[in-house]
Amino acid sequence: MSKAIELLQEKIKLAELGGGEARIASQHKKGKLTARERLHFLLDENSFQEIGMMVTHRSTEFGLEREKYLGDGVVVGYGTINGRLVYVFSQDFTVFGGSLSETHAEKICRIMDLAMQNGAPVIGLNDSGGARIQEGVVSLGGYADIFYRNTRASGVIPQLSAIMGPCAGGAVYSPAITDFIMMVENTSYMFVTGPNVVKTVTHEEVSSEELGGASAHSSKSGVTHFSCANEIECINNIKALLSYMPQNCEEEAPVIPYEKANEKRPKLNSIVPENANQPYDMRDVINEVIDTDSFLEVHKNFAENIVVGFARLGGKSIGIVANQPAFLAGVLDIKSSNKAARFVRFCDSFNIPLLVFEDVPGFLPGTDQEWNGIINNGAKLLYAFCEATVPRVTVITRKAYGGAYDVMNSKHIGADMNYAWPTAEIAVMGAKGAAEIIFKAEISKAKDPAAKLKEKENEYMEHFANPYRAAERGYIDEVIMPEDTREKLIIAFNMLKNKVDNMPRKKHGNIPL
Repeated sequence: MSKAIELLQEKIKLAELGGGEARIASQHKKGKLTARERLHFLLDENSFQEIGMMVTHRSTEFGLEREKYLGDGVVVGYGTINGRLVYVFSQDFTVFGGSLSETHAEKICRIMDLAMQNGAPVIGLNDSGGARIQEGVVSLGGYADIFYRNTRASGVIPQLSAIMGPCAGGAVYSPAITDFIMMVENTSYMFVTGPNVVKTVTHEEVSSEELGGASAHSSKSGVTHFSCANEIECINNIKALLSYMPQNCEEEAPVIPYEKANEKRPKLNSIVPENANQPYDMRDVINEVIDTDSFLEVHKNFAENIVVGFARLGGKSIGIVANQPAFLAGVLDIKSSNKAARFVRFCDSFNIPLLVFEDVPGFLPGTDQEWNGIINNGAKLLYAFCEATVPRVTVITRKAYGGAYDVMNSKHIGADMNYAWPTAEIAVMGAKGAAEIIFKAEISKAKDPAAKLKEKENEYMEHFANPYRAAERGYIDEVIMPEDTREKLIIAFNMLKNKVDNMPRKKHGNIPL
C-alpha cells in the first residue's frame, strides 16, 4: 500500500510541475504567473478540486510519443469565489506552449458540460500558442468542440475569459463567444493571424502588441472589455465582475444588505450646464445616483461616447447604459451602438435590471458611418432594448433627439418607467436645424435672415425643447427634480422586481448582425 501511495504522490508532484522548473522560471521572467498560481489567486483558499490531473495526450507522431506531461497543458476543475461555485480551466504555457490537443480540449469540454448541468459560471484563463500542430485536424476538432459548448452555454451561464498570454488563430474564437474578455497589458495578445503572416500578405510591419495587444483591443477593436496592468489586477477584476451577476439565467444576482438613508442628492441639481451645448461627464450623474463606489465600468476605453457598466442601487445589481456628452457630444455611432447592444443583451440574459441615462443629440452623420452600416448597427441597439424583458428605467437628463430618442429605451419600445429632468429636450432635432426646415421660406424673405432664424429657433425651443409635451402624451411618466433621482429609481426598481414579460413564442429572433 505504501508503494502505491508513494507512486500517487510522485505523480501529483510531477503534474504540479507542468513543463518543469526551467520553464516555470521562464514564465516568471516574462512577468507571468503559472497556470496553478493563477488559480490560487482566483479561487477561495483550499476550494479548488482538480479534474483530469493524470490525463496525457494520445499522439504518436512527430516524436510526441516520447514527450508526455501529466495534465497535458491545462489545469481544470471547480472551486468557489466568495463562496460561489465556479468551473475553471487554466492553460499551462510551460507544457507545449499551452497548445491545444485532443485531450486538452476534452478536459475543457468536461468542465463546460459540468457547468451547464449544474448552472454555474465558467472562467477560462487562456495562455496558449494555439492548436497543437503535430495533431493536425484532431486539435482543430477540439477547438470546434469548445466553440459549440460556448454557444450552447451563451445566455445560460456566465462565461468569462482572461487572456494571460498569446491567443492566436482559432483560439481567439472561444473567448470571442464568451460574455466578457480581459487582457493583460504587454504580456497578452489576440489575433487571427500574427505579425509574420500580416507582413507576408499585406507587407505591413507591425508588432504583436500593436496588432493585438490589450491596448489595441480595448480601445480600437473593442474585442476586450477590460485592459489590466498585471495578472493580479486581471484576476481581481474577474472576482469583481462576477459579484454583479447570478450563477445562471434562472437565478438573481447577489444582493448586498442595504439600509435606507437620506436618498436626496442635491449635487444633481447643478450638474447639467445652462448652455445646452456645453459638455459634462455623465459619470458624475451615475456616481451620484448609485451606491457609493459600486460602479464597474465595462469597455471603458472603447466607444467613449457611451458608458456601460454594472453598479448597485439599494444593494441590488443593475446594468447602466448612458450617453456621454463629454465625448462626441454623446452621439450614437457604429461602435457605441454595438458596445451598448452587447451589454444590454447580457443584462437581459441574466436578469439584471437596466438603467438608462439619456443625453443624445442623434446618430452621427457622414459617409463613413453610412457606408460602414450605421443603419444595421444602430438597429442592433434598438433590437436589444426591444427584446429585453428585465425591468427597464430611463432618465432623460438633457437631449433626446430624433430616432436616438426612440432607441435609448423609450416608452415606445417597452421601457417600464421613463423619467425626465426639467432640463430635458425631447424633439425630432435641435431647435436650429428644425427652424431652418420649418421656417425656411419665412427666413429667406426676412430683411434680417439671421435675426429671423434666431427668433424662430427660440419659438421652436419654447414649444419642444422641454419634457412637457412628452409628459402630456404619457411618454414620460414623471418630470422629476434631479436631486430626487436616486430615491425615485430605488422605488421604481423595487416596484418592478416581480416583472414578467414573455416574448412571443419563436425559435429565436433575427437580430441585424
